Amino acid sequence: MTTLLYICIGIAIVAVCTAVCAIMLYRRSIHKTMKTIENMLDAAINGSFSEDVFDESVLSSIEAKFVRFLSICSVSSKNLLAEKNKINELISDISHQTKTPLANILLYSQLLSEYELSQDTSTCVKALSAQAEKLNFLIQALLKTSRLETGIITVAPRRESVQKLLHSAKEQIMPKADGKGISVVMENTTIYACFDLKWTSEAVHNIMDNAVKYTETGGSIIINVIAYDLFCRIDITDNGIGIAEEEKSKIFMRFYRSPTVNSQEGIGIGLFLARKIIVAEGGYIKVQSRCRSGSTFSIFLPMDK
Repeated sequence: MTTLLYICIGIAIVAVCTAVCAIMLYRRSIHKTMKTIENMLDAAINGSFSEDVFDESVLSSIEAKFVRFLSICSVSSKNLLAEKNKINELISDISHQTKTPLANILLYSQLLSEYELSQDTSTCVKALSAQAEKLNFLIQALLKTSRLETGIITVAPRRESVQKLLHSAKEQIMPKADGKGISVVMENTTIYACFDLKWTSEAVHNIMDNAVKYTETGGSIIINVIAYDLFCRIDITDNGIGIAEEEKSKIFMRFYRSPTVNSQEGIGIGLFLARKIIVAEGGYIKVQSRCRSGSTFSIFLPMDK
């Protein structure tokens, strides 16, 4: 009886040891598989992924599927990058080729406007000049956007005065604001934040310009600055036409224009470019608005690098 008990205990011990070894081997295999997948994903993220020849008896089928998936993604990513570079090169070529003709059109239209012309001719000359200015603005905006996206132009954030930033942007929009009788109220501030003064001035100007454009004659724009621990918040509030709820997610898209403002001048690239610049600096933009109740665009700039 005692011998039989010992035999049973021995069998149990062997079974337990076998089970422990099997679990350890299984865990080791799982760990190796997960480590291989992790390395594949890291290589794919870094852009250095390349397909190797794997032994199906060693690697699991999920690893093989990951290889095929990442290979397809790598090819697609390279194709998209190549297409993007072609588009940016095309925009640069168009900008270069149209620069001189546009400058000549603007010059000649200005020279014509200095002569005594009939009413009809004078109207045509003004229209020609205005359309040439629009075309020039569009080409320059596209060029800036493509250069930002490809990294040819990079922002260089550093500690700057927010007051200086707002003053620079406000100066640019005041002629248009005065022409519509719109008051622009801006509080003085001693706050400093981290941003690229040149590019951020353009971003803030684009938002202020939209506020003036979509605010009725006699309206108002209020600019406030609030400092938080990590970000400086700039609120640009108008009492204009507002933005519909379903359009808030679309207004920062390239070339998007609401059907309600098709009669207004614009090409739908100002807000897109503004967000590109702010995000490149480590900040972000939020908008609060309701139809016919005005809008508040909040720009968040990092306080430190």
